Amino acid sequence: MTAAALPLVLSLGEPAGVGPEIVAKAWTALRETGHAFAIIGDARLLATQGVPVSEVLSASEAGPAFGRALPVIHHPTPAPVTIGQPDPANAGTVADWIERGVDMVLSGEASGLVTAPIAKAPLYAAGFRFPGHTEFIAELTADAPYRGTRGPVMMLTARNLRACLVTIHVPLDQVPELVTAERICRTARVVHESMKRDFGIAAPRLALAALNPHAGESGSLGLQEIEVLRPAVEILRMEGITITDPLPADTMFHDDARQTYDAAICLYHDQALIPVKTLDFWGGVNATLGLPIVRTSPDHGTGFDIAGRGIARPDSLIAAIRLASEMAANRNPL
Repeated sequence: MTAAALPLVLSLGEPAGVGPEIVAKAWTALRETGHAFAIIGDARLLATQGVPVSEVLSASEAGPAFGRALPVIHHPTPAPVTIGQPDPANAGTVADWIERGVDMVLSGEASGLVTAPIAKAPLYAAGFRFPGHTEFIAELTADAPYRGTRGPVMMLTARNLRACLVTIHVPLDQVPELVTAERICRTARVVHESMKRDFGIAAPRLALAALNPHAGESGSLGLQEIEVLRPAVEILRMEGITITDPLPADTMFHDDARQTYDAAICLYHDQALIPVKTLDFWGGVNATLGLPIVRTSPDHGTGFDIAGRGIARPDSLIAAIRLASEMAANRNPL
């Protein structure tokens, strides 16, 4: 069996949030036509979601079981789960679910990893030292062989927009000093290579967002476009990468503009996430580029305020599963 045909694995994420509910709903939606997946999490908790559950020992067993029950690799939480109330006592297990999923993909047991949302506060309270999923998974895969420019680069995607970030969760007043030619070039290289490897685009076209209004207006509204962004563009073009000059961000995300590029290089958080969430608030996906494994995630949080009420929407998780399947198939064609 090729890696593209292997099941995916899903880490359950924060057990007190909407993760169990949206996982059950995603399985219900995909059980007959979707890419098979196995959940790494607490089977007892998932059995409360009103779907049949089948405990399996490995991801490879998910395929035969998938049409009739939700396959779960049972890894129980040490403390009881109260929906809507995260418990740091379970934080270590949440991290273990992620690590186990990474190991399964690296070992060739699964084709990719989809991560349900985590709550950072209980993780930090338990000693978790990473800003989030992306950095944790990057460290877990740091020693694995990888041909190409290594990330991680965060990409948010919705419909036909792929928005990739140079900086992520940093205060806006720190962005100008962090947006360096080196960071832009590394991000663009990762994205260029990923468009080929993970999305099957033979000649990727990248668009670079400017930092300042009107792309700096020839220096009158800021010098970063002249002093940092354009020199980075020239370096990348010399490497054979197709990339635009810095574009005013207010004109590069409308319908016609999106037809002219395959991925946008955005310089800070809201520059990427506002257009993605405007295009498809419920169905956006977070993918990590430049890793030895395929990893995607729904583009939303744990939803403690609605957990347990039966109203959480699975759209983003379903889209994340489909994207992981697509990326795995492109990396490992049948």
